[in-house]
Amino acid sequence: MEILSRKLRAGERLPSTRALAAFLKVSRNTAILAYEQLLAEGYIESRAGAGTVVIPALSDDRVSAMLSQSARHKDLRRDAEPRLAAAGERIRSLARGRTVRPELRPARVLYDFRSGRPAFIDFPHGLWCRLLGRRARRAAIRDLDYGPPEGRSELREAIAERLRRLRGVDVSPDRIVIVNGSQQALDLISRVLLEPGDRVLIEEPHYTGARSAFNAAGAELVAAPVDQAGIQIPKQKMRGRLPRLVYVTPSHQFPTGVVLPLVRRLELLDWASRANAVIVEDDYDSEYRYDGRPLQALAGLDREGRVIYVGTFSKILFPALRLGYLVLPQSLVEPIAAAKAVGDSGTATLEQLALADFISGGHFERHIRKSSARNATRRRVLLAAIHEHFGERAEIWGANAGLHVLVWLRDRRGGEIEGVSQKAESAGVGLYPVAPFYLKPPRRTGVLLGYGPLHEREIREGIRRLAAALA
Repeated sequence: MEILSRKLRAGERLPSTRALAAFLKVSRNTAILAYEQLLAEGYIESRAGAGTVVIPALSDDRVSAMLSQSARHKDLRRDAEPRLAAAGERIRSLARGRTVRPELRPARVLYDFRSGRPAFIDFPHGLWCRLLGRRARRAAIRDLDYGPPEGRSELREAIAERLRRLRGVDVSPDRIVIVNGSQQALDLISRVLLEPGDRVLIEEPHYTGARSAFNAAGAELVAAPVDQAGIQIPKQKMRGRLPRLVYVTPSHQFPTGVVLPLVRRLELLDWASRANAVIVEDDYDSEYRYDGRPLQALAGLDREGRVIYVGTFSKILFPALRLGYLVLPQSLVEPIAAAKAVGDSGTATLEQLALADFISGGHFERHIRKSSARNATRRRVLLAAIHEHFGERAEIWGANAGLHVLVWLRDRRGGEIEGVSQKAESAGVGLYPVAPFYLKPPRRTGVLLGYGPLHEREIREGIRRLAAALA
């Protein structure tokens, strides 16, 4: 500060380190370190026969004025405000409008029915630690280097084999790109395929993470209503530009939980072909299906290379893993992998290798079987509690799959539940209305109830308290 405030002028000699240490009552080593730091940062210089002095270059009038101003305003700092690009303005407006992933802002409550979380207590944590530790101990040099942007071949091969066997998707590993979760997948798709102003056909209601990604790209969203058989395929020719993309969650629509039947899947593929549109199939939790086997993916029915399949491990294992994948038409593999390389230097390698071992060793399927059975029990407890405390006032959607249900409240009208959220939170219950997942809030009131991480007693007590708050 003595130099910045100009009390020590350019060329002025500084006391020796021994004298400074004695004056400040500190060790000489401390004084030496301080001088070495000032020397490294360019405030002082050492001259033979003259000792240590403030550098003469600080006598320049412009430099002097800048240093003096910096010293005067050190407590009144104001950051410069660079002009944002159009994309930056869009993203900032999304954040200010609280439309960027509102489900990631949970209340701190005892009974948190937030959707999208797996049953953490069911995850074989000890086994995972052993697999990860084994990979770390045996890591070769290439395992510690930057990985390929498309992901390690071991994991891509394990995913491809599983998709062929269980989801009816005949895919080769070279068409798979590993990503840091489904949100990065949606961002990459938006950056590679969308221009500002392009139209995107999106389900209504829909996953807000997809909405955020498309809005950030400057796309115009066109809502297609969802009924109890999924997205309603546009029957008439749309006015203006045709959609460039169609975003769907056909195996377990989010947030309604309904399933898109085969006839509509084929209609959607035919419509996309006529509109020359790309379909983004978000298959976020189809493994949890309680009546019958998982359905064939829309990508398995695709014969024109129009479907991009998005998969994630967040809902099955744990969200912090940050591993997902894209199954791409061959023509999109190179641009998507290149866009990923621009954004990062590859997904964490050891986690990819441990996950490949987890899948190829059969642990993944065993985990799904066990957690599905436990989730089915949680689901039965949840449905029983809803019937007990809400009775005929509740209409339940999406109860045969996934990790959440949508409950429509027959005795209420409108979108958001006015004045109730705070009351529910005071009772220790997180209340998550369905309205934020709509572009245009629905006329009736619905709440999402996720049950994956909750114990059975927590489900019962949480629903009892929620019913009391809504009474």
